[in-house]
Amino acid sequence: MQTEVISELFPLLAAANPETLDWLLSVAVEHEYPSGRAVLMEDAWGNAVYFVLSGWVKVRRHSGSGEDVATLAILGKGDFFGEMAVLDESPRSTDVIALTPVKLLSIAAQRFIQTLFKDPQLHHRMLQLMVRRLRQTNLRFQLRDQPPAIKLIHTLVTLAEAYGQPSGTGVDIFNIAAKDLADVSDINADEAAKILVKLTEKGWVKIDTERQTMHLPNLKQLHQILHKANGG
Repeated sequence: MQTEVISELFPLLAAANPETLDWLLSVAVEHEYPSGRAVLMEDAWGNAVYFVLSGWVKVRRHSGSGEDVATLAILGKGDFFGEMAVLDESPRSTDVIALTPVKLLSIAAQRFIQTLFKDPQLHHRMLQLMVRRLRQTNLRFQLRDQPPAIKLIHTLVTLAEAYGQPSGTGVDIFNIAAKDLADVSDINADEAAKILVKLTEKGWVKIDTERQTMHLPNLKQLHQILHKANGG
């Protein structure tokens, strides 16, 4: 795979110098997983950072006896995961499941850490993206008192802006299950299912079960709803 392609696909690696990218590609390993397969398991030691070449995954955490599972995040093409366990050299606190067939690149922990030390621009970009994730978490916390519909719309807009593929006048994302959307939005599954029905009836969301896509025909309209909810 060419360094130009990797640089365009991954915001993190776009900051790396060409020599760094060449070296990373020379040591990276490509993986393919079918839908439903566990990519990483909770409590496994962090031995690599993973980059999503294609497909969708969900990050989840077990609680209690392990039967109660909550989805913490949904990631798509161009994103990465596994960096926290690598950086603090501790067992992973979450697992990662393929929502669709996925292709990943992995870079061994030691080599990734070496690269961060050698390339200050990559190191800085890594910090920026981790701060962005923290800000997103803080924003979700700020939305805790908002109606369930606003929380779910916020999740859909965030996913569309991060991973959506242009389609017609709108954007396509993966047709994410109501339970996963509910977990990420901090609402219950019944609320999520009912809200999705209403959004579909209004034409703000169009679900294609054959292609397994969720089409958002008018992101600007959804942004306006969020803006009004926040007192804009």
